[in-house]
Amino acid sequence: MSELLSNVKVRQSYLADRVVSLKPSGIRKFFDIVATMKDVISLGIGEPDFTTPDSILQAGIRSLQSGKTHYTSNSGTLELRQALSKHIQKRYGVSYDPQKELVITVGVSEALYLALTALLNPGEEVIIPTPCFVAYQAEVSLAGGVPVEIPSRMEDNFQPRPADIEAAITPRTKAILIGYPNNPTGAVVSRKILAEIMKLAERYDLIVLSDEIYDQLVYDISHVCFPALPGARGRTLLLGGFSKDYAMTGWRIGYAAGPEELMAGLLRIHQYTIMCAPTTAQDAALEALLHGQQYVDDMAAEYNRRRRLIVGGLNDVGLPTFEPRGAFYAFPKITASGMDEEAFAQKLLEEERVAVIPGSAFGAGGEGFVRCSYATAYEDIEEALRRMERFMRRHG
Repeated sequence: MSELLSNVKVRQSYLADRVVSLKPSGIRKFFDIVATMKDVISLGIGEPDFTTPDSILQAGIRSLQSGKTHYTSNSGTLELRQALSKHIQKRYGVSYDPQKELVITVGVSEALYLALTALLNPGEEVIIPTPCFVAYQAEVSLAGGVPVEIPSRMEDNFQPRPADIEAAITPRTKAILIGYPNNPTGAVVSRKILAEIMKLAERYDLIVLSDEIYDQLVYDISHVCFPALPGARGRTLLLGGFSKDYAMTGWRIGYAAGPEELMAGLLRIHQYTIMCAPTTAQDAALEALLHGQQYVDDMAAEYNRRRRLIVGGLNDVGLPTFEPRGAFYAFPKITASGMDEEAFAQKLLEEERVAVIPGSAFGAGGEGFVRCSYATAYEDIEEALRRMERFMRRHG
């Protein structure tokens, strides 16, 4: 037995340092605990509770039944790229050549991986306003880069301060990575601040990676597509997908768009690591673009109804929450409970069977907050708020 254990230790030492140094996901930890419990209302999961709309499902089924089970072009089917190009042009006024400036990927996660791997030399830095999606820092590190976190603040409605970004720029800085509408805060950045970030990118010759996966899930405000800003298109990689807007998380379908010379690098990595995105998912995504807008609008309206419920309810129970303007997350401040975010999430789960995610899982600036997803049924949110009110009466 001791010889076997010794062999295990030797094999673990084969792992690369950058992999060993990655911290476990703070989201996964709580999902694992929830899986062992009954009667839990989860406000933790970051995916739509809607099933993929029927016409999109049927397009995927037809694709399979017609025998479309083979590889596509590395970049994706031309029909999907053409439809996507028209969609982005119509919605945001940004034009991309479907032949040379668009690549269909396995979710936006692969698009992010491709972008960072194509851009970064060892030790180059990427500035990341936080709180942010949990994968950003890890993906930068895995690509050999160094993530530099710039915390945003509740008093600024979690909008990044351009002055803080500029102060973090060094000769090693290669890119700025932004994700708005934001996971976990629900923040949507103003055109003015985005324009200032663009000016910094131009002044210091940086690339901007803009993850806009929640672009159509905005409320009482317009989303600004970063490459649509004057002068931005030539130094921006636009990352997007179908998971959130069209309730297609399990289909794993996304895209990257950008200048031809950058996209050639992404495509080179994509063709060696993935070959192409799933053919069935590409056909379903094409249907989503061509005929799915009403579904998006209907789902966004329902999220908006839930948003008003959860934000008002959290404020009422003593958890100050700024008004999220996009995605489907609320980010309440929990310091009134006298606990840090880890203890709050743990006790709330144990005592009231409500699952939330500690804000520190999303990087600097998340301390003292928790993420509550309202991508769950209205009635479940109502019950979760009742349970949280009991919890805060004991601990507030």
